[in-house]
Amino acid sequence: MSEMKPQTQKFTWLVWGGLALVAATLGLVYALGKVRTGEFRPLPVYGQIADFSLTNQEGRVMSLADLRGHVWLGDIIFTQCAGPCPRMTREMKELQQGLPAASDAKLVTLTTDPGHDTPEILKRYAEKFGADPARWSFLTGTKSEIAKLAIDSLKLTAVEKKPEERETPEDLWIHSTIFVIVDKRAQLRGVFETTGEGIDPQEVKARILKTVRQLEKE
Repeated sequence: MSEMKPQTQKFTWLVWGGLALVAATLGLVYALGKVRTGEFRPLPVYGQIADFSLTNQEGRVMSLADLRGHVWLGDIIFTQCAGPCPRMTREMKELQQGLPAASDAKLVTLTTDPGHDTPEILKRYAEKFGADPARWSFLTGTKSEIAKLAIDSLKLTAVEKKPEERETPEDLWIHSTIFVIVDKRAQLRGVFETTGEGIDPQEVKARILKTVRQLEKE
C-alpha cells in the first residue's frame, strides 16, 4: 500500500479539523440557546443545610442523611393555623402531584408549633391533605432543632405572637409563606413566593417543578 502524500495528509487533517470546529460551534449555539431559555441557567447556592434530628408523622426520627441524594422542597406551617397554612399545604399537594412518576424528589413540611403538633396530629393533618408518606414528611421536634433547620439552614422565619397580639386563639405564629428547594448535596438552591401582588401561583409552581427537574439532572 502506498503512503499518503504529505499534501493529501494535510488536506485530510484540515477537513477533520474543520468538521470538529463546526460541531463545536453548533454545540455552543445549542447551549447558548438553552441558557437563554433558562433550561441550563446556573442556579445560585444560598447556603449549606446543617444536619438535624426531627420526627416525622410516622414517629420515625429523620436526619439530613435521609434526604441526601434527593432534591427536596421545604416549607413551614402549623396545623392550628387559620391563615396561609392550609393554602400552602394545598399548594404543596399540587407540587406533589406535579412531580413525574420517575422523580425521587421529596417534600418536607416543618411545624412552628411542636408543643401542639405531635407526630399523631401531623399524621392526621397529612392524611387530610392527601400527603404521600413515602415522599412527603411532616417534621416536629424540639424548638431548638426546628429553628436550627428552619431558620439557620432554610432561611425561613417563625416568630411566636405574644398573647396580647393574637387576634384569634389560632393566631399563634408569624412565619414564612415561601417554598425553598434543596439539592442532592444538601445546598439551598431556590426560594419561591407564591402569593403577593403580581404573582401568578400557577406560574410559580411551574417554575418550582422546572427547578426540581434541573437540579435532579445535576
